[in-house]
Formats: sequence, structure tokens, C-alpha cells
Amino acid sequence: MNFSRVLIIAASVMLATSVTYADETMHSKHMSSWKASMQKKHMIASAMSAAPKKVSAMATIVYIDAQGHMQTLRKGQNNFICMPDNPTTPGPDPMCMDPASMEWAEAWMMHKIPPTGKVGLMYMLAGGTDASNVDPYATKPTAGNHWIKTGPHIMIVGAPQSFYDMYPKHKQPDTSVPYVMWSGTPYQHLMIPIK
Repeated sequence: MNFSRVLIIAASVMLATSVTYADETMHSKHMSSWKASMQKKHMIASAMSAAPKKVSAMATIVYIDAQGHMQTLRKGQNNFICMPDNPTTPGPDPMCMDPASMEWAEAWMMHKIPPTGKVGLMYMLAGGTDASNVDPYATKPTAGNHWIKTGPHIMIVGAPQSFYDMYPKHKQPDTSVPYVMWSGTPYQHLMIPIK
């Protein structure tokens, strides 16, 4: 075999390999982009399931990334902010909040006192998750933390004490009727089941 023929064969093999590598790289990038797009669509759908369509269709959709930072998936046109289900919790918990509820939730997450005089509405129409009815920071059931399961509900947060005094505050409540969760803490709120 002459030298020029060897060069042609070698060049053909190198070209085929580089084209195959380029195709695989492009396919991998395409798959990665497709997975990210599907994940984004799934998170948006999850977040939108938290509130009535007329609210969630116009809401801003956000999620908390692995570093604990809030990221926007979609800008909205009303004052509501919706978040998808948190995969680390036992049950479904997408939520949709007005600005006062968002401030309340941020205070709770940061272990700070929520602002006073700002009553907020929060939707959790896809259901809640298992939680302690007495400890805002419990992560699992214990003998004394009154673990409960909630279904679809709305929440009233940031109301004055006189408002919450009108509703049951049992440690182990009947979750089929309105009741106060985390009573006696800065994060008490009214749970209103939706059937």
C-alpha cells in the first residue's frame, strides 16, 4: 500500500471519528437541553397546580436551587408567586403566595419574626405535606410533635391574634375543618381545607 493511500485512509478514519464525536456531543447537548426544558415544564406545571388557574396562569414561578437561592422559571403578570413541589418533603407541597405571604414564608425559613400588619393568602390546592402541628421546624414525627397530614387547603398568615382566637387550636386538630397551625408561635396561621 502506498503512502498516499495510507494518508487517505487515516484522514477518512479521523474525519469519521471527529464527525461521530461531534454528533455525539451535539446529541448529548441536545438531550441535556431537552431534559432541562422538560424539567422546567414539569416544575412550572407543579407550581401552577397550587392555585386556581386564573391565579397561577399569571403568577411568577420560582424555585429554590441546590444552594438555597431563589431562581425564576417564569415572570408573571400578577402579584402571586408560585413554587413547585419540594421533592425532599414526604408529600406534595406546591404553593402559591401573595406578597404578604411571601414575606411571612421568608421570615419562617430564616427563623425571623414575620412582619406585623400584613395579612397574606397562600394556596396549596395540590395538598400539603406531613408536618408537625406544633413545631414549625420539625422534620419528622416524634412522640410529642403532633404530626398531621393535610390535604388541599388555603392559609391565612400574618393576621392579628384576635383573628386566630376565633378558630380551634388543638394540638391534634380535625384537619377537615379550619384550624390554627403552629399556635402560640410567631408563625401561627389558619388552615382552611378545600374539598
